[in-house]
Amino acid sequence: MDLALIGYGNVGRAFARLLERKHSAYPFRIVGIHTARHGTAVDPKGLGPEPRFGPAAPSVEAFLDCARAEVAIEITPLDPATGEPAISHIRAAFARGMHVVTANKGPIAHAYSALQNEARAAGVEFRFESTVMDGTPVFNLARHCLPGVQVLGFTGVLNSTSKIVVEAMCEGKTMEEGIAIAERMGIAEADASYDLEGWDSAAKTAALANVLMEAGMTPRAVEREGISRLTPERLRELAAQGKTIRLVSRAGRAQDGVRASVRAEALDRSSLLASVPGTSNLLLIETDLMGTVVTASLNPGVDQTAYGLFSDLVDIASVA
Repeated sequence: MDLALIGYGNVGRAFARLLERKHSAYPFRIVGIHTARHGTAVDPKGLGPEPRFGPAAPSVEAFLDCARAEVAIEITPLDPATGEPAISHIRAAFARGMHVVTANKGPIAHAYSALQNEARAAGVEFRFESTVMDGTPVFNLARHCLPGVQVLGFTGVLNSTSKIVVEAMCEGKTMEEGIAIAERMGIAEADASYDLEGWDSAAKTAALANVLMEAGMTPRAVEREGISRLTPERLRELAAQGKTIRLVSRAGRAQDGVRASVRAEALDRSSLLASVPGTSNLLLIETDLMGTVVTASLNPGVDQTAYGLFSDLVDIASVA
C-alpha cells in the first residue's frame, strides 16, 4: 500500500524507520510527505526516512492529489481547542477514497462520530490507536477482544509530560527545567501548556469517552484542572506524607450522559495510579461483563507511537 504522510516530526521519522525495517514482511511504501515547516516531497517509487523536500504544496488537498496514495497518515500537532486542521486533513483524504490513520487525538476528541460516519459513507477505514497511549492497544483491545461489553467508565494517568515535570520538581528542579527535560525527550506537546493545563489529558479523555462510551463530547466538556500552579513547596509537603501528584483522567456514566474530568490529584505513592513513572501510562477500564480491565505502557517513546500507526496500517491492510 502507498502512503501519504501529513506531518513529519519525531513520530513521522520513527514511523519511516520502522517501515524500512519491516519492508520485506510488510511492503508499505511512503510516496509523499507534506509538512508546513520542511516543504513537500513526492516520489511514486518511494521515499526513505530522510527525504529531500521541495517547496510546499499549496494545500493538503493538492498534496494528496499529487501523491495518489491509498492511505493518509495524519500526524500533525494537536490543537485541543478545535481539532483543526487535522479534521479537515482527514476529510480531504476521505473525499479522495483514502483510508486514514492518525496519531492526532484532536479529531477523535472533537469529531469522532461524524468522521466515522464519513469513513463508512466513503467505503474507507479509519484508525487511531496512537492517539491516547502511544500505540498501546486500547481501541483495538475494545474492538477485537471485548465483544458485547459495555464500558461503564475509566480512570487513567495519560499525560507523560506532567509526570516528568512533577518528578523533576520533586528532585528540586523548577517547573521550567522539568518542561525542558520533557522537550528533550520529545514527548511534550509543541505548546507545553497543553500538557500542564490538562488540555492534552482532556483531549485524550474525550477521545476515550467518545470511542468507548459513545459520549459525543469535546475536550471543553471535560472538567479540567492542571498542574501549572503546583509548587516545589507543595510537593515537599506531600512527599512528607508519602504522597505525590498525578494528573488523573476519569469518566463515568450518569443519568444525563457521560461525565468526565481531568484533575491534579494527591495520591499515595503506593497507589496503582501513582506507580507509573516517567513516560509510562496506565488506564483502568470498568466494564459490565469483564470487571476492570487494565492496560499499561512502560516508558514508551516515539518508537511506540510509530508502532501504533504501523499496527493500524496492518489492520487496514487485512480488511481493505
